[in-house]
Amino acid sequence: MGNVSIFFVTGFEEIEALTVVDLLRRAGVDTDMVSVTGERTVTGSHQIPVVTDKLLSEVDFDKVDVIVLPGGPGTKDLEACGPLMEQVDTFVSGGKTVCAICAAPSILGHRGHLRGKRAIAYPGYEKELDGAEIVYEPAVTDGKIITGRGMGCAVDFGLAIVEYLKGRKVREDLAEKIISDR
Repeated sequence: MGNVSIFFVTGFEEIEALTVVDLLRRAGVDTDMVSVTGERTVTGSHQIPVVTDKLLSEVDFDKVDVIVLPGGPGTKDLEACGPLMEQVDTFVSGGKTVCAICAAPSILGHRGHLRGKRAIAYPGYEKELDGAEIVYEPAVTDGKIITGRGMGCAVDFGLAIVEYLKGRKVREDLAEKIISDR
């Protein structure tokens, strides 16, 4: 296990997406940045263009172990992407891992995937986490769902995914290398 796809849409939160990409790649996790816009270059919420590795149409989801949804103003467009939402639902129902940070956990809440789960989202989005037990931590892992609170928690969120995929020792070693003391 360890093939991750992170999905990019216009208006994604750059720090949330790219921090996770960076940490996963440092940990040796096969990680693809995937555009859902139909174009390889996607512009974030602070006008930073990012060249992705793949388009959504090029992803073989049978070879993906983890879906990551970054937040930002583009969250509504991620949620509006039918083919991606079909995969999110398939992953959750099939026992595969889905991660979301900032506003993006609201997507999981709207789809009923957080019922009975511990989760967190950006302040003000807690009401969108239908059926979740809200836990005010930077990142929360509950089974196959990992959620993060927001941009300032992107390192914690990325390290939680690293720990889930590679174990606590790899997380601790990576946290030490990047001078993260949480």
